[in-house]
Amino acid sequence: QVQLMASGGGSVQAGGSLRLSCALSGYTYSGTSVGWFRQAPGKEREGVASIYRSINSTHYADSVKGRFTISQDNAKNLVFLQMNSLKPDDTAMYFCAAGSPHGGMWLDQYEYAHWGQGTQVTVSS
Repeated sequence: QVQLMASGGGSVQAGGSLRLSCALSGYTYSGTSVGWFRQAPGKEREGVASIYRSINSTHYADSVKGRFTISQDNAKNLVFLQMNSLKPDDTAMYFCAAGSPHGGMWLDQYEYAHWGQGTQVTVSS
């Protein structure tokens, strides 16, 4: 059973930065991807970034390209989301999830079976 725990959220002003962490425990095989997703009030959950852990391949939503970076520390079983140049539109609950996306559906929430609790990110203007 894979377990995930997200942390690192907080409140920042527009233009600021935050780094989210996702701690993984339990069995994860080489084909596992870890994704970051977010959900703002009244909106659907959307994929932000993902990493295919075995080859360090990353994918990003257009809305965060150039501002967010997903990375991992394999030795510590951690996945990070560095968020720079934050905007008020980035305000949401952020979740990390593990799964085995098929067909290139790297940012599709339905391709991820294991989810952690969320961490709130609030960006003020």
